Amino acid sequence: MYPLLELYSTTMNTHSQYSQLLLILLLAVLQPVVGAAADEHDRIEADAQPLMARRSCREKCGDMSIPFPFGMEKTDCFLPGFEVTCNFSFDPPRAFLAYDDKGGSTNQTYQVIYQSGFKSNGEGIDLGKSLRPVELFNISLEKSEVRVYGAINSRCFSNFTQDLLKGKYMVLDTEGPFLLSSTRNALIGVGWNVQPLMSDNFESTTGYSFTLSCTSYLAISLEMATNGSCTGLGCCQVALPKQRLPVTITGISFKDEKSNPRWATNPCSYGMAVEKSWYNFSTEDIYGYEVLSNKLSRGFPLVLDFAIRNGSCQDGGCLSGNSSCANAKNGPGYSCKCWDFYHGNPYITGGCQDIDECQLRDQNPELLDFYPCSTDGICNNRLGGYDCPCKRGMKGDGKKGNCTEIFPLAAKIVVGLASLIVAFVLMVMTKQHLKLRKFYGQNGGPVLNGVKNIRIYTRKQLKQITNNYERVIGEGHFGKVYMGTLKDKQQVAVKKSIKVDKEMKREFTDEVIIQSAMRHKNIAMLIGCCLEMDVPMLVYEFVARGSLYDVLFKGRDSIPANRRLDIAIGSAEGLTYMHSAVESTIRHGDVKSANILLDEYFTPKVSDFGTSKLLAKGKSETAERVVGDKSYIDPVYMEMGILTQKSDVYGFGIVLIELVTRRAATYDNNRSYVANFVQACLDKRARNFIDNDITSEVDLKLLEMVSGVAVECLKPNPEERPDMKQVEHRLLEIVGEALQSGQGRNYQPDLSPAPDDVALLKA
Repeated sequence: MYPLLELYSTTMNTHSQYSQLLLILLLAVLQPVVGAAADEHDRIEADAQPLMARRSCREKCGDMSIPFPFGMEKTDCFLPGFEVTCNFSFDPPRAFLAYDDKGGSTNQTYQVIYQSGFKSNGEGIDLGKSLRPVELFNISLEKSEVRVYGAINSRCFSNFTQDLLKGKYMVLDTEGPFLLSSTRNALIGVGWNVQPLMSDNFESTTGYSFTLSCTSYLAISLEMATNGSCTGLGCCQVALPKQRLPVTITGISFKDEKSNPRWATNPCSYGMAVEKSWYNFSTEDIYGYEVLSNKLSRGFPLVLDFAIRNGSCQDGGCLSGNSSCANAKNGPGYSCKCWDFYHGNPYITGGCQDIDECQLRDQNPELLDFYPCSTDGICNNRLGGYDCPCKRGMKGDGKKGNCTEIFPLAAKIVVGLASLIVAFVLMVMTKQHLKLRKFYGQNGGPVLNGVKNIRIYTRKQLKQITNNYERVIGEGHFGKVYMGTLKDKQQVAVKKSIKVDKEMKREFTDEVIIQSAMRHKNIAMLIGCCLEMDVPMLVYEFVARGSLYDVLFKGRDSIPANRRLDIAIGSAEGLTYMHSAVESTIRHGDVKSANILLDEYFTPKVSDFGTSKLLAKGKSETAERVVGDKSYIDPVYMEMGILTQKSDVYGFGIVLIELVTRRAATYDNNRSYVANFVQACLDKRARNFIDNDITSEVDLKLLEMVSGVAVECLKPNPEERPDMKQVEHRLLEIVGEALQSGQGRNYQPDLSPAPDDVALLKA
C-alpha cells in the first residue's frame, strides 16, 4: 500500500482525459521541439487532484469524506446499498448508513438496541427493542473497508440476583455490500467474571456457523488485573475466525450467571466486537456501574468489508484508468483499487491520478524512506512512479543510494585536502589570535600590563594552572572557582565569573588596579588575571579553610569565643584597610560571612571584590539595581539605592551576629533576624541568642560586648553608625576589657541601642 495525498474536490470529465492522453502522445513525438511545453504539461498534470465523488454530488459530511460508490441525497450519487445520510443535528454533522425505519427492516443494515434482565425473584423482564442506523467512522477505498461505531454490551447487577442486560447488535443486509471483517476485528470481554459469547445468528438459537467466546475470571484477587493486559485477568480477547458463511448479525450475549457476589463494587460485565488493538484495558473499567458504557457511549470502531456484490470484474465496474479490479476479499463480488503509484477513486472516470512522489518527499519528511532518493540524486516524478538519477558527474542509482563520482577522487582528495588543511589552520590561527588580542584590549591589557603586583596570564597558562579546569572548589551566582597550582607549587583559586555586560567590563580595569594595591594580611591577595577571553578570570591566593560561612554553619567543630573575636577583629582590620588605604576610598559592597575566608590558622581574609567601587572621599553612590545577599544588605541601600562605606558597616554587623549566635542570617520583609537580636540586647537578653557552645561566664560577657558592637553597626541611620576604624577600635577595646577582667577587674560597657533604633529596625 502506498500513502495517499489529501483528497480534493477537483472534477475531471471523460473528454478532458482523452485530451490529456492525446497531448502526451504529441509531446512524445515532438519532444526535441517542444521540450518547454512538455515541462509545463508535466507540471499541470502533477497539480491535477483526484476526484472522489460524482460530479454535482456532496463529497463530505462534516469532516468525513464520502467517496463514490458511497453518496448522499441524490440516487445517482451512490450505488445501491451505499447510500449515506448526513445528520446535521450534530456539530459537526455525522454520517450514517441509510436506514428507513418506516419501510421495514428488509435488505437494510441497521442496529438493534435492546434491554432485558431478571428480577430478584428470578422473573424475566423485557424492556423492548429499538432500531437505529449504523454510524460511519471512516471509509477507505484503498482497503475496501469501512469503520463503523460498534456496540458495547453490558450486564449489570443492582443487587445479588437482579441484573439488567443492555446492548446493541448489528444486522447486516444479506444482499448488501457489507460483511463483518474476519481479519480486522476481535471479541473482547471486560469484567471480574465474564464470558462473552458471539455467534453469527444472534436472534436464533439454531443455525450457528460459528460461536466465539473468551473468559476473564479474577476469583482470587482483583489486584491481579493489570492495565494494558487483556489475557484473562479482568479482560479477555479472541480474534474472529474466518467464517464459512457471511456473518449477518453481530450480536453478543453472556454466559448465564444467576448471581453476582461482588455486585456492590464490580456490578458489570462487558462484551464487544471491536477493531483489533483499538481497546486498551484499564483496571478502572471493571469497577462501578456502567463505567465502560458511559466512558464510550458512542461505541467502539468495528471494521466491515465492502464490495460490489451484484457483479464481477468482467462487468467493468472500475471506471477509472490506472486502476485494477479484484475479487472481493470477503464474500462475493469485486472491489476496485488504483494502481501502485496512483491514488484517488477507481470507481469514477478519471479518479486515479498519478502520485507526485517527489512532492510528497518534500512535504512529508516521514516518507523519505518510503520513496528513497539519495542526496546525490535528483528526484523526477513520472507517470506511474518516479526516477532518481544521480547528479551530473556521478553514476549509479539514487534510489539505491550508491551514486559515486564518475572520475576517481584520489587526486582531488590529495590536492584539495592539503590545500584545505593549510587554509583552515591558517584561518583558525589568525582568527584565534585576533580574538585573543581583541579580548586583551577590551579587558584593559595595555593598562594592566604596567601595573605592579599583577601577573598577566595567557589562556594557555591558565589552562595548565587549573589542569584544564578539573577541580571546582566553589560555585554560586557569580560563577565558578577552580583550584590551581603555580609553577612554584603555590596553590591558587581561579575565579571564572559569569558573563558581564559592557558597563561592568569598563569598570574591570579599575577594580583590578584597586585589588592589586590591596596588600594586607586580612585581605585575600589578587595574584594575577587572564584577559584573553570574553570574561576575564582572576587568580587569588588559595585560602585553605574556605569561608567563615562554611566554618560556622557547615562544620560541627566548636569555636571558642576568643577565636570568634579574633576573626571579627581581623575582618574589621581588612575592611578598615580597604576603606582608607588609598586616596580614593573603596567600599566592598557585599560584606557577608561567605566573603570572609579563613586560612589554616583561622586568620580571616576579606574576599570577593566583584562589587567594589572607587568612591570619592566622603561620597556615596546611587545604584540603578541592588545587588548582593538581601540578608546582609543595608536597608537604606535596598530602599533608596544609596551605597556608602556605612553599607559595609551594616553588613559587618550581620556577620558579628552570626559569630555570636552561630545562626545563619535570613531575610524577610520585617527584617526579623536583626530586629529580634537588637530587641534582645535592649532587654538585656542577649545571652538568649548566644551560641549554646559558649558556657563560660567570661566568654558570655565577651560575646555580650561584641553583640553591643553589632547593634551599633546596625543602626537604621547610616550617619549614626561607626565607621570601620571605630568598629575595629571597639573590638580591640573588648579584648582589653577581657584581659582586665581576667586580672580581677569587672568592666562592661553599655552598648545597648536606644528604643527608637529598635522601632526603626522593625519598620
